[in-house]
Amino acid sequence: MARPRSTSTGKGYYMISAVATRYNIHPQTLRLYEREGLLKPSRTEGNTRLYSDDDLAVLETILALTRDLGVNLAGVEIILNMRQKMETMQREVNEFMQYVKRELARGLGDWELRLNTALVPASTVERPNSPKTITVETETKR
Repeated sequence: MARPRSTSTGKGYYMISAVATRYNIHPQTLRLYEREGLLKPSRTEGNTRLYSDDDLAVLETILALTRDLGVNLAGVEIILNMRQKMETMQREVNEFMQYVKRELARGLGDWELRLNTALVPASTVERPNSPKTITVETETKR
C-alpha cells in the first residue's frame, strides 16, 4: 500500500492504487465514480489523483449504498446530493437557533421599543391580572 502523503493540515492523501487495494475495488471503478461526479479527488501537478480522508468517507458511503443496499449510481448521486442539502439545512437551523438564543438572552426589556417601531400599527390594551401592558392590533375588517 502506498504511503499517504501529509499536508500542513495533517490530513493524509492516498494514491488511487492504495485506495483501490484498501477497499478491494478496481482503480477503473474509482475513475468511474469521478467521471460520474460522485468523487472529487485532488490532483498533483503531475495530474495524479490524491484521495483525502473526506473522499474516503464519501467512497465508503458509495460502497455501502451499492454493495449492501443495491443502489445504482444514479440513486447514489441523488442520495449524496440530498445528504449534502440536509447537512446545509442542519447548519442553517443551528445558526438560527443560536440567533434565537442570543435574542432571548438579550431579554424582553426592550419589547415596548420594538413594538413602537413595528411596521404594523398597534394600540395599548390593559389585560386584567397582568402586571404589564400588552400591545395588540385593534384593526377590524368590514
